[in-house]
Amino acid sequence: MAETTHNQVISIVDNLKKSAGNSENTLKSLESNDAKNDLSSVASKKKDKKPIENTIRGKPKSGKFWKERRDKFSSINKTKGLKQSFKKKTALREEYRRVRELSKQALEELKQKQIQRKERRKENIKRAEEKQRKAEIVQVITNTAKLKRMRKKQLRFIQKRDTNETVEKNK
Repeated sequence: MAETTHNQVISIVDNLKKSAGNSENTLKSLESNDAKNDLSSVASKKKDKKPIENTIRGKPKSGKFWKERRDKFSSINKTKGLKQSFKKKTALREEYRRVRELSKQALEELKQKQIQRKERRKENIKRAEEKQRKAEIVQVITNTAKLKRMRKKQLRFIQKRDTNETVEKNK
């Protein structure tokens, strides 16, 4: 609205200049009015940018004088983004699809590598246990009275095993 009034004032001034001729008094008065209108239009533009409901505001209770009142979300004008052409949209969708597939493949590869590592680790643990059993020195205790004579520390090292398996494997 301010711009339209400003344009109307300028057109009136031009008409007056043409009709009045070159009289100095009319020109000076018109120029001073024009300058005043320019200032008022600048002030009105500032008002258009930020509507001020209450011009007089007291000191806020919190003491934070630098904080301004917030506008409601409904009053904020959101602009719609630039609309893209159908070809660009389809190209973007294809690109997103391709990127998603690549990321899925990368994740699957990582999962498979982790599964393989776990399996290999389990196999290595089993092999190590088998090697340890083969390397053990087995001494069969037939006299149970020996066990009663042993100290606690010695009893801790004794383990019960099925010796039939080792005997069958050796045959």
